[in-house]
Amino acid sequence: MLNESDKSRVIEMAWEDRTPFEAIEHLYGLDEKAVIALMRNELKESSFCLWRKRMSGRKTKHQALRSPDIIRGYCKTQYKHR
Repeated sequence: MLNESDKSRVIEMAWEDRTPFEAIEHLYGLDEKAVIALMRNELKESSFCLWRKRMSGRKTKHQALRSPDIIRGYCKTQYKHR
């Protein structure tokens, strides 16, 4: 079970173009289906539909579809400092 802070971070990572689902699974234990379910439950219907349309077929969201030249799962400036 994710706390509110973790849910917020997963949602943020799911919206990011360059963060693959595998990175979310590695950090939070949620596979792609679980991320989709979380997004469906946490977002307004229109936002969820927009997100699904945006993510469908996006090569950067799946590690296997990415260029082998990309060796990291996230942008170095992605994580916020407290």
